[in-house]
Amino acid sequence: MALPVPRIGLLPSGARDAITDVEGVTVGHATLDEGEVQTGVTVVRPHGGDPYRQRVPAGFAVLNGFGKSVGLVQVEELGVLETPIALTNTFSVPAVAAAQIRHCVAVNPECGRTLPTVNPLVFECNDGYLNDIQRMAVTEADYLRAWSGAGKVFAQGAIGAGRGMSSFGLKGGVGSASRCLTIGATPFTVGALVLANYGRPEQLAVAGDAWGPRLADALGALDAGPEKGSIIMLLATDAPLDARQLRRLALRAGAGLARTGSVFGHGSGDIALAFSTAYTLPQRADAPMPAVALLHDALLDPLFQAAADSTEQAILHALWRAQTVTGRDGHVRRALRDVLPLPTN
Repeated sequence: MALPVPRIGLLPSGARDAITDVEGVTVGHATLDEGEVQTGVTVVRPHGGDPYRQRVPAGFAVLNGFGKSVGLVQVEELGVLETPIALTNTFSVPAVAAAQIRHCVAVNPECGRTLPTVNPLVFECNDGYLNDIQRMAVTEADYLRAWSGAGKVFAQGAIGAGRGMSSFGLKGGVGSASRCLTIGATPFTVGALVLANYGRPEQLAVAGDAWGPRLADALGALDAGPEKGSIIMLLATDAPLDARQLRRLALRAGAGLARTGSVFGHGSGDIALAFSTAYTLPQRADAPMPAVALLHDALLDPLFQAAADSTEQAILHALWRAQTVTGRDGHVRRALRDVLPLPTN
C-alpha cells in the first residue's frame, strides 16, 4: 500500500492541498505522451475572467537565472500579470507565448491597436533527457487545451509541462500544495505550484531527513555530473499585497526549495513568482482603480511561513505522484516509489 506523503509544517492545508484552494485560481494541462515526445503545457489561470482586462498584482524572485522565460521584464516594471501563467519545455516557450498573444487578440481585437500590446508570461524547464525537445512538438492547440480545461481539481506528477521533467535523478514534474493562516482575525490562503526539474540524487532531503545517500546508492552512477536542472515555483494568495510585497513572498519559496536539498546550482534556473487574487487592476486608464487596504509589512511572517511550507510540500507531491516514464532514445526516469522503499515512520 502506498504510504502518505510526509506532512510539512504545522499550518493546516486547504480543502484540496493545492494552489486552487486560493479563490479564483484554476489549473489545466495538455500532455504529449507519444514515444519520443514526452512533454506538455500547464496553465495557471488567476481568475475566471480576462486577465488582460483585469490584471492581478504580481512579483517575482530569481534565485538562479539560468532560464529562458518570457515576460518577466514587464512584470518587474509594472507588477501585474496580463495573461495566465504558462509552463512548458525550453524550446516551446516561443510557441506558447505566440499562443497567448493570439488568444488575447481573439478576445480583445484592439490589443496592439487602440489598446496596449499584451505581455505573455511563459516559464520553462529543460525536459530534453526524456523528451525529444528538438521536435518543438507543443502547439497553440495544446496551450488552448490546457487553458480551456483548467479547473479546481487537477492531476499532479508526470502531467502537462511536468511530463518529461526530472528531479534528483528521479521522475519529477508538477506538484502543488496550500497552507491556511490567520492574520488578526482574517483568514488567508497561500497556494504553491511547482514545475520540479532539479536536484542531484545525493542532495535529496525529505521533511528534514537526508534521503540523498540512500538514493544515490540506489541509482549508482546513473546521474553523475553537475546540477543542470531548474524549478519554477508559483505562489497564489488571497491576501491583499502589492507587487513589492509579492516579490518578498516569492523569495520565501526559496526557503522551501532549500529544505529539499537544492543549492541553486550554476546550471539551474530557479524562479519564483507570487500573485494576489485579492483585487484586480484595470487595463484601461479611464476605469476606476481599486481602493485596497494592504497588509502591513510587519504582519507578513505567517504568509512567509506558508510560502516556504507549501513550496516544500508541493515538491514532495511532485515526487510522490510522478510515475516512471520512458522517453527519447529509451531514456528512463523512475518514480521515487519504484526506486526506494519508503519509510514507515
